Amino acid sequence: MHYQTESWNSDHKPTKSSSSSVITDPLAHIERLASDNAVVIFSMSTCCMCHAIKRLFCGMGVNPTVYELDEDPISGKEIEKALILLMGVSSVPVVFIGGKLVGAMDRVLASHINGTLVPLLKQAGALWL
Repeated sequence: MHYQTESWNSDHKPTKSSSSSVITDPLAHIERLASDNAVVIFSMSTCCMCHAIKRLFCGMGVNPTVYELDEDPISGKEIEKALILLMGVSSVPVVFIGGKLVGAMDRVLASHINGTLVPLLKQAGALWL
């Protein structure tokens, strides 16, 4: 699992500075972050559901990129607000596969149970078998 815990600047690359930059368009920023890797999880480090979804993907052999929103007090809050607008509810984890929004825990588990998750992961290049 690749944890992205440093601040994210407007070019969606980690910065090492102690101050986070303000994101001008959080929804576009989320789209860029989500499209950079096959599987992206927006998470909170203390959330048990986030932990469970990360374990699900790791158990399947997927190496997701994880953005812990609570570990970046400025950009994390902005992204969290944008995710609420995108999802319609305040809920983490939020999962993107192949740059496309899959949804929260319930949608990911439903996809896993009905057999559509593995083909999605293969199509995104996160699974090869």
